[in-house]
Amino acid sequence: MKNKIVHSTKAQATVRIVIGFFLIFTGIGHLTFMRTAFLAQVPNWIFIHPDMVVLLSVAVEIILGASLLFIFKQRTNVGWIVALFLIAVFMGNIAQLANHTYSFGLNSGLLLWLRLPFQTLLIALVMWSTEAWIERRRKIKFKNQIYVFWPQ
Repeated sequence: MKNKIVHSTKAQATVRIVIGFFLIFTGIGHLTFMRTAFLAQVPNWIFIHPDMVVLLSVAVEIILGASLLFIFKQRTNVGWIVALFLIAVFMGNIAQLANHTYSFGLNSGLLLWLRLPFQTLLIALVMWSTEAWIERRRKIKFKNQIYVFWPQ
């Protein structure tokens, strides 16, 4: 199956651009004005020094944000990678809730609980704006059609 480039809707492109800039902004924030808050989010079960986790996430977030902005032909692959990164961050949010570690103005268990659905929404928006989930479904459907015509 030859990959054809499917153009996004304006809404998808807008959401993808906003998320790209958001990732770049938070990546820069890791190094500057939000550093202490991000250090508080690193789960205590991570075997890497918390400062190293923050520095690594800086690089990852900036690269992923730039990828959402500039890599059009591979946007579905970028979407999957960004979604996996956000799932890893989601695990940190769960650890923050479990350990009652407050940062970013989230100073109660209720606020930490309320944050979790927003992370899920962000993951869904990435998958929608990059058409990652739709492209995966197209590939599965195409494979199933091949098997109908050429059984093994």
